[in-house]
Amino acid sequence: MRSALFWVWLLLAGCAAVQEQPVPAGPIGDAFYLSGRVSVKYGAEAASGKIVWQHDPANDDLLFSTPLGQGVARIVRRDALVSLTTSDQKVYRAGDVETLTEQVLGWRLPLTGLPDWVRGRAAAGAPAETRLDNSQRLAELRQSGWVVEFLEYKSANGPPALLRLSRQDVEIRLVIDQWRVEP
Repeated sequence: MRSALFWVWLLLAGCAAVQEQPVPAGPIGDAFYLSGRVSVKYGAEAASGKIVWQHDPANDDLLFSTPLGQGVARIVRRDALVSLTTSDQKVYRAGDVETLTEQVLGWRLPLTGLPDWVRGRAAAGAPAETRLDNSQRLAELRQSGWVVEFLEYKSANGPPALLRLSRQDVEIRLVIDQWRVEP
């Protein structure tokens, strides 16, 4: 199943148009919406597409799609319940996103730390090593077995616009095109 899902994603993937959106100034709150582009390399395989993510402390809803907007996988977390629905409407469940994505997609999505990382900070509750850039923003973070590189910020005090996450044989690049702070 993982291989089939990967090849569907890869065959339909291409270059997504960049849509510049204003980035909110200052830190992003606990609830946010973001959209952008994602590419994943794991082992000898690679895939790319779009991501739309609605997050609050108790819930996550992530939709991965091709650049043409065709849904490939949807991950939903409601407190401790996690499900992944594929484009052929098969639903998989597990106790955490990392295990679920590894079983179904073949690579681990680090959803435990990712909500903080996309906001340019270390996740609370886990030891972290950090390196700052010349503007005193986070340039690199090592946490929970992941190396997170903050390659670009849209503004001096805004959140990251381009991140590279790597762990063992997985590399995830995330380009954030649009942010919206949720109340």
